[in-house]
Amino acid sequence: MAVAKESRRFALPTLSIRHREAVAAYLFVMPWILGLLIFAAYPVGASLVLSFTQWDLLTEIKYVGADNYVKMFTDDRYFPITMGNTAYYTFIGVPLHTLVALLLAVPLTSKLRGIRFFRTAWYVPSVTPAVAAAVLWILIYHPEFGMANVVLELVGIPPQRWIFDQTLAKPSFILMSLWSVGGQMVIFIAALQGVPQQLYEAASIDGAGRWGRFMNVTLPLISPATFFNLVIGVIASFQIFTAAYIMTRGGPANQTLFFVLQLYRNAFQYLKFGYASAMAWVLFVIILFFTGLQFFGARRWVYYEAKADE
Repeated sequence: MAVAKESRRFALPTLSIRHREAVAAYLFVMPWILGLLIFAAYPVGASLVLSFTQWDLLTEIKYVGADNYVKMFTDDRYFPITMGNTAYYTFIGVPLHTLVALLLAVPLTSKLRGIRFFRTAWYVPSVTPAVAAAVLWILIYHPEFGMANVVLELVGIPPQRWIFDQTLAKPSFILMSLWSVGGQMVIFIAALQGVPQQLYEAASIDGAGRWGRFMNVTLPLISPATFFNLVIGVIASFQIFTAAYIMTRGGPANQTLFFVLQLYRNAFQYLKFGYASAMAWVLFVIILFFTGLQFFGARRWVYYEAKADE
């Protein structure tokens, strides 16, 4: 009896059900946490350290301070070119992309016959692999037998060189981006279906026509979806790479040399990993700035429905 009492005195305390559930939860989440730390947090931290160094993967890492950043803004002749091309693609392509997605979503919320087919037809291209889509658009934009020139000839417009023309190269990429408008379209469809029908009825009683209902009821109530699409669109457009790498490699005459494509060149062609890391952090700051700017401006035009208990 004395031995049993003594063993119970030094026994480990039994975990409560709450603590056991917490331990189990952490064990289940641990693979994700380890993956985040190893494959995301560590590379991000390593790239920040590398941005202050000079390293070609073959020789010893050399600390150079802020030289990479100074060189980027003062001595790199490609920096303004890449930023200009990327800004052109972003500030023209993203609004156009969002507008087309909305214009497609509005009729696709109706209850017409076969509407599911048209929704699927517009959405499927957005899940096409980027490489396959780029190869397809090379054929579409071919100066001699491309489908784009065939369509132009049908309406009496002479054939164009598209991505091989310095003037049309960037507009061609923007036009090509409409291929993947289905993702934003689906978000707009969901938002449009969530607009209460009684608001349209009340607006009609007040004398609002179809355009008035769209401007004063539909647009304000789907503004959160519009805001989301704009934020995601800007982030994605600043990172355009695959299409430019496969289709033009930055040509013609650097007209499609976008920022991330030049970053790739510095890292994996010129082996300037320190400079490429600095470019990545500059891009991160630029994206963070424009995302914050959108959140700041959203307070003026994005409307969220009040909670029921307020």
